[in-house]
Amino acid sequence: MQHMPSPPPLRRHFRQTRDRLATALITAGGIGVIAAVMAIGVFLAVEVVPLFWSSSGDAPRINMETLWLPQTYEGHQTPVHRWQPAMAEGGGEPRFGMLPLVWGTLEAAIWALVIAVPLALGAAAHSALFMSRRLRARIRPTLELMEAMPGVVIGFVAGLVLAPWLDVHLAQGMTLLFMLPLGLLLAGGLWAQLGAGLRRRLPMGWAALWLLPWLLLFWFLSSWLAPLLEAWWFGGDLRTWLEVSLGLDYTNRNAIIVGMAMGFAVVPSIYALAEDALSGVPKSLVEGAEALGATRWQTLWKVVLPAAGPGVLSAVMIGAGRAVGETMIVLMASGNTALMTASPLDGLRSMAASIAIELPEAAPGGTHYRLLLLAALLLFVFTFCVNTLAEVVRARLRRRYRRMEGVS
Repeated sequence: MQHMPSPPPLRRHFRQTRDRLATALITAGGIGVIAAVMAIGVFLAVEVVPLFWSSSGDAPRINMETLWLPQTYEGHQTPVHRWQPAMAEGGGEPRFGMLPLVWGTLEAAIWALVIAVPLALGAAAHSALFMSRRLRARIRPTLELMEAMPGVVIGFVAGLVLAPWLDVHLAQGMTLLFMLPLGLLLAGGLWAQLGAGLRRRLPMGWAALWLLPWLLLFWFLSSWLAPLLEAWWFGGDLRTWLEVSLGLDYTNRNAIIVGMAMGFAVVPSIYALAEDALSGVPKSLVEGAEALGATRWQTLWKVVLPAAGPGVLSAVMIGAGRAVGETMIVLMASGNTALMTASPLDGLRSMAASIAIELPEAAPGGTHYRLLLLAALLLFVFTFCVNTLAEVVRARLRRRYRRMEGVS
């Protein structure tokens, strides 16, 4: 066997020096990112501590009861939660209850996850186990590119297109909420009853394409049914029926609008991570289950999901971290009303949106300024802990996969 001549010593020394320099730069960059993140947390903590431990004329000391417990304010007979840092002239002292902001943040994130998790996990399972390789090679990059869409664009569409449309077509929106899932279930039932020849023409691997005309048909069907159902069940006015019968006042920009917009923004993140976890399950487990007679659906539920469960949980956690920290979508689609109601038809106000709106007008060093930094510190701690825990779970999942594959 002919050996390649070794490079000259000068060239070898130059290559080693270049490799060491590249390694040092990458290491310095990684350490710099970690140091910057830690510095942000330290800065926020240092700015917030005086709020509880010292007082001055501009920034009186705040106690925990003022922030998290209901207080009695002028004009209210019972203690209430209020966030009104800028009162009108002669309106009394500012009200700094933080709980409405925390409530709005969690409400927006929960509705986003309610919408995003079923869609993202369903798409990930279909992509990993059922979709054809050719279609998967085109659809997956497209969904991952959606993650790069700016939140301000999604918030703009939600606030200026989706919210006015749903305000006018509320009955159709409610009808679609039931009709589209019903259409999917009906499509699955009809496909199971088809003969072998028709099934080959409509393979499950290409269901993402041949289902589109079917869902469009149900969209038009719901458009036709919505006025009839509204006239029959709700006296011709769904909004009035909600207000009179259920006591729900529909606002133009509400938690449902925020959940739909943020769910759309979170879907790509959850999908990409969950799809990696599901497709990373060793093929030997899948092939063994199918060799024993399990269907693909049984293989998904009994083999793939239990093996990839930590990775799927990690994907949902990272999606939750992004939903909690989202700013522009909530700012443009929520109405920014600091309410504490369980109704999804009311507006809300999140901590991130409050920081974006109020921080430029808050006096540095004042109580309002430090409370906004406290909100930023809470968001920082939550997202840092959630993302760190999610990465730990993903690292353990990768080690588990390597053990399953027999790789040390």
